[in-house]
Amino acid sequence: MENFWDEISDKLKDAFDKAEDRSKKDINLIKNIPAMLSFLGELEGDELLLWLDQARKIKKRRDPKFPPINGDFYDTRSHLTDEEKVILANVRKFMLEEIEPIATEYWLKGEFPFQIIDKMKKLNIIGLTYDKSYGGQGHSNLLEGMIGEEIARVDVSTCTFFGVHSGLALNSIYICGSEEQKREFIPPMIRMEKIGAFGLTEPDVGSAASMGLKTTCKREGDTWTINGEKKWIGNATFADYIIIWAKDVDDHMVKGFIVDRTTNGLTTEKIEDKMSLRIVQNALIKLENVKVKEERRLQNANTFKDTAKVLKMTRAGVAWQAVGCARGAYEHTLQYTMDRRQFDRPIAGFQMTQDLLAQMLSQLTAMQCLTTRLSQLHDLGVMSDEQASLAKVFCTVGCRTITSMSRELMGANGILISNKVARFLGDAEALYSYEGTKQINSLVLGRAITGLSAFV
Repeated sequence: MENFWDEISDKLKDAFDKAEDRSKKDINLIKNIPAMLSFLGELEGDELLLWLDQARKIKKRRDPKFPPINGDFYDTRSHLTDEEKVILANVRKFMLEEIEPIATEYWLKGEFPFQIIDKMKKLNIIGLTYDKSYGGQGHSNLLEGMIGEEIARVDVSTCTFFGVHSGLALNSIYICGSEEQKREFIPPMIRMEKIGAFGLTEPDVGSAASMGLKTTCKREGDTWTINGEKKWIGNATFADYIIIWAKDVDDHMVKGFIVDRTTNGLTTEKIEDKMSLRIVQNALIKLENVKVKEERRLQNANTFKDTAKVLKMTRAGVAWQAVGCARGAYEHTLQYTMDRRQFDRPIAGFQMTQDLLAQMLSQLTAMQCLTTRLSQLHDLGVMSDEQASLAKVFCTVGCRTITSMSRELMGANGILISNKVARFLGDAEALYSYEGTKQINSLVLGRAITGLSAFV
């Protein structure tokens, strides 16, 4: 023990000499070391070892080495092929380099960064699951879902732009269009030379769209005349094509149309003052005697059941968006707890902080596992309406919970848009409502599990 204390004394002397150039606070700390040394000299055996162990723990708490942040705790990415993993990595790189630096600025301004469209074209991620004859790539729905998660992980508005174009508009043509329509419209939309929008919701008609559409269409020869209004239509202020759904005044069935935004009688008005998805350019659309040729009517959309086929796919997509939004909030919050210090140590080391983080990760992981299985069922061709509805409900509710916990953990800093979590918190509200509210999707699920319809 004597050699041990001699060695310690020599090191203390060197430290004291070096402290001459430091602040008085540091020097006073060093001057207290002789008293500490005297205290340690009185300890023997297990007492000394115990004290040194406690000292190491205190140092680790105050200056910890954190593990890498991992928002995919159960490694759902492992279900992708090597080629698909490369595609996903390219999407992450694009989002971190091109979108993350500008997302907050454009969210606050409520403007869309049109310069990203040309850059996004190079990713070649539109129509990934489509047949190659239309310009698709024949990839899995699982990859497409995880791409949605990856985009929403950085910015939900960008993911909504992607989802409206690639999911709602393009899928309407892919599912409900004729062979001629598919070959004409799908390839340029896959290449993002043409951008799409989807017009179903109306000012007075949301959940009741299956029966209560007020927008009408009437055929006269080879021309249809459309009158009515649509609301909350994403991309509508700049899209090339808008899929308009209207009720036929003759047979009272819902029909779909591919309408050029510049068609006479069609006007769009941007919806301002939103607290969610502020980058998305939602619009009120007015249709006054809009003329559309029969060749632009979706030939396989003859009732709302056909419209519902599109919605089933996009509800699955919204579930993935909710996963991405929740993941982005969780990862930013975890990093914040590592950086934020209170009582001279990171708040990540506090019990109540870790309890909230564990709850957030548990919910996020459950959401990821659910959507992964949903997409696998989709790839098998057996995904049902009720399965898509369950995922949409569970994931959007979970997203609200996680983003709320994120805000809580960040305290007052959580309400600052610059800290990003507040943006995720606001965007979670839109995810919760669009593509079918929680209540409507719950009724779809309830009908399936009870055999009884509770719809009015």
